Amino acid sequence: MNVVDLTTPLSAATPTLELPDPFVNLIDFSIDYQSEYDDRGPFWKHANIHTGEHIGTHIDAPVHWISGRGGKDVSEIEPTRLVGPAVVIDFSERAADDPDLLIDVSDIASWESANGAFPDNCWLLVRTGWDSRGHDRNEFLNKYDGGSHTPGFTAECAQWLAERDEISGVGVETVGIDAGGAASLEPAFPMHYHLLGHDKYGLTSLKNLQRLPSQGAVIVVAPLPIEGGTGSPARVFAFVDSTGGGAR
Repeated sequence: MNVVDLTTPLSAATPTLELPDPFVNLIDFSIDYQSEYDDRGPFWKHANIHTGEHIGTHIDAPVHWISGRGGKDVSEIEPTRLVGPAVVIDFSERAADDPDLLIDVSDIASWESANGAFPDNCWLLVRTGWDSRGHDRNEFLNKYDGGSHTPGFTAECAQWLAERDEISGVGVETVGIDAGGAASLEPAFPMHYHLLGHDKYGLTSLKNLQRLPSQGAVIVVAPLPIEGGTGSPARVFAFVDSTGGGAR
């Protein structure tokens, strides 16, 4: 098996969500060394880290959104829901031509007709090529004309995915599971509203999805089990059969 790291490295330069006024943003990641083999600690190096829950590659737990306010916090997500088959659908060519691309039910249904039904307990991973922008905050957030322009899902598709029992979560390469312009949809931010309201999970800022087959890989999502946490930075891996067996 090959192990593919799907995680964006976490640093002060990691692009993060920027909410407009009057909403309050989370702090960016920072690291503060308390000793570095010096008089503060001659034999060791250690640091405090400062970060918001929803920074870099991270998971959204149901309690993150008002529709899931009575649901699980990140520490309560069962490990069996964090490991499962990965289904990868590639929309990178369309997203390159249209950064405001909204994936619809027909797009997913067409893929299933050609490739087969989703397996149980799967994670749907959507490739848009957006990880290639991760080196530059402005390119990654793609803000102009008063808003952010990044791909996502229609409200109808968000509800349809949320109501499918075989899906545990949805992962994307962008800063959030909703499109940059999702505030204008009904309901606003429909992926958050529907997915988290149906005990599903969101996963953001993924990379290296081009190294996965459309089917056959297994994903492992490893957030910190923060009691009361609405989300957590996560390390995300995929296991891929190096012989090609089981991949389609």
